[in-house]
Amino acid sequence: GPGRGRRGALCALAVPPARLEQVAAIVSRDPAVNHNYEREHAWNLWYVITGPDRGCVRATADRLAHEAEAPALFLPMVRAYRVDLGFDLRAPHAARTPARATLHRERIARPVAFSERPLAALAEAGLPLVPQPYDEWATELGWPREAVLATLRRWQRSGTLRRFGVVVRHHDLGFAANAMTVIQAHPAEVDAIGAALAAQPGVTLAYQRVADPRWPYNLYFMVHGRERAAVEALIAQALAASGADRLPHATLFSLRRFKQTGGRYFGAAVPATPALEVTA
Repeated sequence: GPGRGRRGALCALAVPPARLEQVAAIVSRDPAVNHNYEREHAWNLWYVITGPDRGCVRATADRLAHEAEAPALFLPMVRAYRVDLGFDLRAPHAARTPARATLHRERIARPVAFSERPLAALAEAGLPLVPQPYDEWATELGWPREAVLATLRRWQRSGTLRRFGVVVRHHDLGFAANAMTVIQAHPAEVDAIGAALAAQPGVTLAYQRVADPRWPYNLYFMVHGRERAAVEALIAQALAASGADRLPHATLFSLRRFKQTGGRYFGAAVPATPALEVTA
């Protein structure tokens, strides 16, 4: 979606089991939350918050923690080593092939103009399942179709539009074993280990995140698979190959998915602006 230059953070709550569903509902109904999972740990509710800047993300996190009346972690990303959202439906695990690791530092792209925010809100919500989706967006916005396409192309060139595709609901595709492994790495070696993890079969996401005194882990990677045993084997292989098996680490399997959508940065924008002129 058109969220380049926007901000997000992984957050966690330690919720008493008797209150978990109630608190999960509070978290899930916030439009800034796009992933919300129960995981096997005392820190049992994990969710992602996105927003226009770090201050907004932090404010949302603080508000949700207050409403939840539970201890909270705020874990913004430092850098990404791998973001692979592709799923091979023929394979027992999600990653298609080992990939060359790339390191992505957060950077600021050109912000979305105020007059273009209604299109950004439509884009992040996803294409309508109709034969001519861009025509439908143009009609809803009151723009010429050419203006919609020209704006999307400009966002792609500038990096404002980072990804444009489907949100894979991996549970619905049979990838029910979803594990987040966290590692406590020394700052001097975190990039090397992160890059090594990113190249391992089965690893779909690899990130460095800010640590917390109550949660000292600073390196994260995800593995999705059809069966828990297969995922555990891939995790063990990735840890050994990267040298992270000698470091403090933990694996948190997901138990329940409360919410999964794409990131929402412009959801408050109302699709109603004067028609734009297409400029050459």
